[in-house]
Amino acid sequence: MNHPKILLFCLAASLQVSAMRADAVPPAGNPQSELAALSASTGQELTGDILPFWMKYTRNEANGGFYGLIAADMTIRKGVPRGALLTSRILWTFSTAYRVYHDPAYLEMARWAYRDLIDHFRDPESGGLFWTITEDGKPLNTMKQIYGQAFGIYALSEYYRATGEKPALDEAVAIYNLVELHAHDHAHGGYYDALDRKWDRLAPGQRNLLGDAPKSQNSHIHILEAYTELLRVWPDAGLLANQRDLVDVTIRHIIDPKTHHLILFMKDDWTPIGDGISYGHDIELSWLLVEAAQGLGDPAVIAEAKPLSLDIARVTLAEGVDPDGGVISEGSPHGYTNTNKEWWEQAEAVVGFLNAYQLSGDARYLEASRRSWDYIQAKFIDRAHGDWINLVKRDGTPYPLPKVSLWKCPYHSGRSCFEVAERVRELAGGDPKP
Repeated sequence: MNHPKILLFCLAASLQVSAMRADAVPPAGNPQSELAALSASTGQELTGDILPFWMKYTRNEANGGFYGLIAADMTIRKGVPRGALLTSRILWTFSTAYRVYHDPAYLEMARWAYRDLIDHFRDPESGGLFWTITEDGKPLNTMKQIYGQAFGIYALSEYYRATGEKPALDEAVAIYNLVELHAHDHAHGGYYDALDRKWDRLAPGQRNLLGDAPKSQNSHIHILEAYTELLRVWPDAGLLANQRDLVDVTIRHIIDPKTHHLILFMKDDWTPIGDGISYGHDIELSWLLVEAAQGLGDPAVIAEAKPLSLDIARVTLAEGVDPDGGVISEGSPHGYTNTNKEWWEQAEAVVGFLNAYQLSGDARYLEASRRSWDYIQAKFIDRAHGDWINLVKRDGTPYPLPKVSLWKCPYHSGRSCFEVAERVRELAGGDPKP
């Protein structure tokens, strides 16, 4: 495929950075060539590898959806449950691809995912999305994991943004209203992680899929992301107020002011549970927080979010990145607890460090972003089968884990490529994305 927009991004990157947007710090040195190379490389990976892989291999024509699991050797596993999370993330990725490139093949893939989400995962009795269904479309895990609802809102909002198809926006708003009605903790702020099919708090013995706690950073950062996306297409006053509260909750209760790591799990009243560190989630929130603050349009919130974002990026770079550029999975105040490196963590590092460079002009963050991308190219891009390897050991040796699963998707990898292109354009003086 020939995508002239990639060439425009690269050309833009070669322009004088002195024309940067007003709220960024002009960078020192001469980074134009690095930015142009990064944009060109990520653009080629997106349109030449990631998107073609998912279009070619993942659709299941028999059930109108996607395969639930494709193994590392590309073997399709039959009878595996399917998740709304995978379908939502495919829907977001290809909706964005169509919005950016206007390629009808991307629209066809987005519509396939949209129909799968609505026809197979929407709960006709209680609303919202089932977590999993059987391969042939029967409800399986019917709980309302709020993480999954957030990705439904995120994907449906982007699909509407790309196509203007109003039923998608209506469904995104309907899920949002259910989340606000049932999962919003009006006593302590924030959101519960998991509810049952009827949107009630879990009974004893029912399990929150994200961990043994009523609240987590993971749900909150993706609700934040979803509401940012929904605000772009539905600037509702109530949504704006809820997003403002969520940004405040994130700053006050989820980011540890002493360590600049995220608190992973909490009780209802925000009392921390455990002291684990997820370096990938840290760097991911560092840029999602700024994006959410900018979406609110409040200069005071933006001014508070930016230094926090830089603190998180600084600590992640100092503590969570190996000399080879790879992001370590997990740690604690006493050291690393999981030295594997997962595909999504590396993708988020590319964006998070580039965001830190935009905010600060500090060349070490541009270097960190580029080194993260170099590490992805060296260790994660699957030269044999296409797309990305799921997980590698600290030394880069891959594990034989699925290419496609409920969790393994094109969203983090694809989004990193979209974000690089947008941010390089901004750095060259283009308008920030709406």
